[in-house]
Amino acid sequence: MKIIISPAKKMRTDTDTMPCGGLPVFLKKTEILKEWVRGLTFEEQKRLWECNDAIARQNSQRFAEMDLSRNLTPALLSYDGIQFTYMAPAVFEDGEYDYLEKHLRILSGFYGVLKPMDGVVPYRLEMDARAKVAGTRNLYEFWGDDLYREVMDESRLLINLASREYAKSVEKYLQPGDRYITCIFGSLEGGKVMQKGVYAKMARGEMVRFMAGIHAERPEELKAFDWSGYRFDKARSGETEYVFIR
Repeated sequence: MKIIISPAKKMRTDTDTMPCGGLPVFLKKTEILKEWVRGLTFEEQKRLWECNDAIARQNSQRFAEMDLSRNLTPALLSYDGIQFTYMAPAVFEDGEYDYLEKHLRILSGFYGVLKPMDGVVPYRLEMDARAKVAGTRNLYEFWGDDLYREVMDESRLLINLASREYAKSVEKYLQPGDRYITCIFGSLEGGKVMQKGVYAKMARGEMVRFMAGIHAERPEELKAFDWSGYRFDKARSGETEYVFIR
């Protein structure tokens, strides 16, 4: 069983808390992306990132100075977003880190797929960025089925805690016999399940903590999740969706 999550836009460097466990599996393709971004003008980079001048200048400098083999931070500690805050990886115990290293995979527009302890540098490159690299139309085409093949193991079971932007980089390549379960965290409004971005991100992070805490090996174990007021809704759930209502 593998768990897939999205990265965060904001990143930090932390070379002191713990050592990295290795390098990302698709580093050669990441080098191609790095050189492509470097070759853009500042205005082209800003349009690619869809951000203000300050953020564009920061990331333009990052790419200009980028070395993918030095000053690395474990991926799980490098992302600074709501999901990762509520996951609270800094307080995991050794057994929980081992569990996540085996089961958790972070999808990335820049790195492709990351294990929690893979060493990374700060970057900005969203999966849906308008990047026409190496003759491809976008990053989904650039990565092709690489991400699917990397995250799918012999269990043929994926737990999807990623946003739509990242999940579809894997969903397109699902095969007969694969079991793909998306966790939905929402509230009832007018009888319909409505997901709100911030709360969904919080719950995804807490679900990762929950799974690591119990060392979950079967999807049925996720149904016991009851953090932040969420409860599994059997009536609204099915084989491919686990719905949790707050």
